[in-house]
Amino acid sequence: MTPVEYDFLRQFLKTRSGLVLSNEKQYLIESRLLPVARKNGLQSIGALVSKLRDARDGVLGEAVVEAMTTNESFFFRDKVPFDHLVQTILPDLLEKRASRRQIRIWCAAASTGQEPYSIAMCLKEFGARLAGWRIEIVGTDISNEVLERAKAGVYSQFEVQRGLPIQHLLKYFTQNGDTWTISHELRSMVQWKKFNLLESFAALGQFDVVFCRNVLIYFDQPTKSDILNRIAKTMPPDGYLMLGAAETVVGLTEAFKPVADRRGLYGPAAAPAEKAEPRRFAMLSGGVA
Repeated sequence: MTPVEYDFLRQFLKTRSGLVLSNEKQYLIESRLLPVARKNGLQSIGALVSKLRDARDGVLGEAVVEAMTTNESFFFRDKVPFDHLVQTILPDLLEKRASRRQIRIWCAAASTGQEPYSIAMCLKEFGARLAGWRIEIVGTDISNEVLERAKAGVYSQFEVQRGLPIQHLLKYFTQNGDTWTISHELRSMVQWKKFNLLESFAALGQFDVVFCRNVLIYFDQPTKSDILNRIAKTMPPDGYLMLGAAETVVGLTEAFKPVADRRGLYGPAAAPAEKAEPRRFAMLSGGVA
C-alpha cells in the first residue's frame, strides 16, 4: 500500500464514518481490508482504492467502513453505567414522567446488541413499577452486519459469560446447543436502526436518556464536539447522557455538565449540574450487581 493510497483510505473513512486513523495504522488497514478486497475479486489494497475512487460502488464502500469499525461489546460492560441507570436515572424519570408515563432511550453505536439488551434487562427488573409505561429503546449502528446479529439476539457461550449475571442468563435466555438466544420479550423491547452519527439526528426524535459509550474516542475533536452538541438538542433539560469510562465532555462542549458523584453521567447544562443532588437507591433484588 502506497502512502497516497493510505491517505485516500484515511480520508475516505473519516468522511464516511468519522473514524480517525493515525499515521501508523497501515497494518490495521491491510489486515482488515485485504479480505474485503479479495471477497470482491480484487487482489490488492491498491485495486480496492481504485474501485473506491470510482465512487459508484456504494456496497463496497459500506463493506470497507464495516470492516474498519470496532465492534467490541459485552453485557453490562463496565457495570457502573447500569448501576447509574437503576439507582439514579430510572427512579428520577419515573417521578418526573409520571404524568405521561413514557421514556425513550437511545443506544448509539449499539454494535451486536449487548448494551441495549442489558438496558432492557434492567427495565424488566423494575417489574410492576413500570406497568403501564411505554419504554422505547432504540439501538443504532453504522454496520448492517452487527445490527442483523443484534436483531437475532443469538450469542455464543463466550459472549454470555462476559459480564452477564448467571441469574439473568437463566431468566432471559434459552440455550440452543453452543449458543444462547435472548427471549422474544426482550428482543421486542428494542428497535434497531442503521444510523451514522455524522448524519442529522432530526429523524430520531427526542430521547430522555442517551448511551453514547466508547465511540467518541475514535473521532477527532471537532467531530466529538459536533456530535455532543447535536445530542444535546435531542434531549429535554432533565435528560441524561452516559459516556464511556475514558470519555468526557470537558473541553468539547458546554452543552453538558457532569452529574455529581456519578462517573460518566451528564445532564444538559441548562439543568442544574448536580441534578438536585441525586438520591441514592439500593440495588434491586436480582439487579445488575
